Amino acid sequence: MPVHKDTYQKIKTALDTAMVNLVAVSKTKPNEDIQVLYDLGQRAFGENYVQELVNKEAALPKDIQWHFIGHLQSNKVKYLAPFVHLIHGVDSEKLLQEINKQAIKNQRIINCLLQVHIASEETKFGFDEASLLELMDSGRLAQYSNVVVKGLMGMASFTTDQMVLKKEFGSLALIFNHVKTKLNNAQFETLSMGMSGDYELAIQQGSTMVRIGSLLFGARNLVL
Repeated sequence: MPVHKDTYQKIKTALDTAMVNLVAVSKTKPNEDIQVLYDLGQRAFGENYVQELVNKEAALPKDIQWHFIGHLQSNKVKYLAPFVHLIHGVDSEKLLQEINKQAIKNQRIINCLLQVHIASEETKFGFDEASLLELMDSGRLAQYSNVVVKGLMGMASFTTDQMVLKKEFGSLALIFNHVKTKLNNAQFETLSMGMSGDYELAIQQGSTMVRIGSLLFGARNLVL
């Protein structure tokens, strides 16, 4: 299925106007499709699978900003640490510790987003509000010298119910603004929420970064 160039241009123009960053979700898509959007000017691409991302990073232009947006296991961090631009789904302090360890080994600073559980499904990962605020208040983030927490990320419930989505996005925006005020840190600036089916609502609720795949690349290819 060809890349939707016209749709990309329309979405990118609208997002630029709203000052919202676009991560083009390229999981399961061939390098050729990524190159098409790269040639149109897109630089931020999101992947869910570690080995697939490692392979793509080796084959594609080196100025691509690779975002890891899937659930990341601690034992896989070492494969991403040499090059990853932003890790979206940091859902535990244990994972944060491992990212810091591997960042030190690679003499890098790795940017991260802390994932907050906002969905009704139990399958979604992330901090709850209480544990997130406890971490922020504890001062322990200062221990992780090679990690910069750039903001928060959340995944809404898999539903078309606009009221449910609005409530979940709104709750995460409130948490984000609360933490941002407490930290008083200019680097804490990213609220990543919203995907192909709900990104416009997410932006209305305060998202500064959206993850869009199927609208740009077509339906996802199944991984066998």
